[in-house]
Amino acid sequence: MLGHLGWLRGSFGAALAIAVAGLATAVVFSGNYAHLPWLVAPLGASAVLVFAVPASPLAQPWSVIGGNLLSSSLGLGLGILIEEPVLAASLAVGLAIAAMSLARCLHPPGGACALLCALGAAGPEGWTFTHLLPIAANVGALALAGWIYNNATGHRWPHIIVPAASDPGDAAPRHTREDIEATLAAWDEVLDVDVDDLDQFYRAVSERAAARRRGP
Repeated sequence: MLGHLGWLRGSFGAALAIAVAGLATAVVFSGNYAHLPWLVAPLGASAVLVFAVPASPLAQPWSVIGGNLLSSSLGLGLGILIEEPVLAASLAVGLAIAAMSLARCLHPPGGACALLCALGAAGPEGWTFTHLLPIAANVGALALAGWIYNNATGHRWPHIIVPAASDPGDAAPRHTREDIEATLAAWDEVLDVDVDDLDQFYRAVSERAAARRRGP
């Protein structure tokens, strides 16, 4: 009723993490930086990934932290440099995807961070790199909450691949990791699942099928 992963678990965790991030950021920047936002919208998308699909490669700590901060920095820099909102935002999102991919921290909300920061810096509000501070606080608090909550509710985060039970008999896998990589390359698609997870999943399926053939 609650779904395989548990939508109630994910919903409560995300709500709790957003509250913690907002309150912590508001407290830390309550003095001279009170004019800064205490929550940024892309954090909501990050929360969906961290708490609803914590095993996704896009939801791992380095993706959440590196993707958001790298993209925010690019957005701010381009917005300050170009000063034309649409052009700055367009370049920021495109370059953020490239940078996240190269840095192995691809995170969809990072594109939103790049867009938000480019518009903020190029627009009338005139955002500066000071605005990176609350974003960093938001992201750090979310990651900490995700680490505590996911592990406490039975979902190891960062995600750890669970190896399939070893069975040297007829359940032995008839494939290699290289076979999976070659198949993915032939498909020419990016799947939101780690190659090693696919490998262990296929091994587990093969072993279950072999156990069924052997009978009780």
